[in-house]
Amino acid sequence: MTALRHIFRDPVAAFGLLIVIFALVVAVFAPWLAPYPDDAFESHILQRLRPPSTEFPFGTDNLGRDIFSRVILGTRNAFAVAITVVVAAMAIGVPVGLASGWRDNWVSDTLMRVTDVFLAVPQLILALALGQLMAPGIGTAMVALALTYWPFFARTVYAETRRLRGSLFVDALAGIGASPTRILFLHVLPNAAPAILVRATIGMGFTILTAALLGFLGVGAAPPSPDWGLAVSEARQHLPEAWWFPTFPGLAILLLVLGFNLLGDGLRDAADPRLRRSRR
Repeated sequence: MTALRHIFRDPVAAFGLLIVIFALVVAVFAPWLAPYPDDAFESHILQRLRPPSTEFPFGTDNLGRDIFSRVILGTRNAFAVAITVVVAAMAIGVPVGLASGWRDNWVSDTLMRVTDVFLAVPQLILALALGQLMAPGIGTAMVALALTYWPFFARTVYAETRRLRGSLFVDALAGIGASPTRILFLHVLPNAAPAILVRATIGMGFTILTAALLGFLGVGAAPPSPDWGLAVSEARQHLPEAWWFPTFPGLAILLLVLGFNLLGDGLRDAADPRLRRSRR
């Protein structure tokens, strides 16, 4: 509740939260909000590349499909990819960070060196390499992104575990005979949750942007999926005449990524009082 009060007092963070909530509502009710949900996957050659009008508010694409409907349906795809990737990355990175941050031994050192190797390679390059090894598709993009994003969670949890393991409450719990597993999962992990939440929120926006870029490069979603990055890619050969074709999917990417980034910054400020004091 404290974090929510801080976000509502911060106009920028509140604006980001509003964007995310609006996009989430659109994603949930996409089939009912889209004016042509069924025709969004069909070809209508006689309607191709029509400019925005009352019938087609965002115009039509190179196959005559309503871009407005495809942008709305693409919101559901964007959330599905982001949530799946972030949850999978957390499932890998959080246990790695807890295990390596709690003990000082060769296992901890090995896990962190592996993490550093993944962090040393740019995520997009690594995702493209993994995507090329598998069949192109949205599933491939999600696997590639999850396998390249978990080190960020591992590093975050590692730093929090290192910080918390020397706390007085941890010493007190160990003194009364609490097992390391109980201390880690019932006490250290909840105290590290704010940092994990901030990383997950910012990671959602970054994942949406990277997934769109993979779709643009032909490694992510495949036609006729209403993917925003794929739509921008298909529009390249029709520019500048059909300016509306890439503009509205591109704006959708921009707004949703902006919303998650603004919300993540607000959550970070709420979770760290030092940041709040430094901005006053």
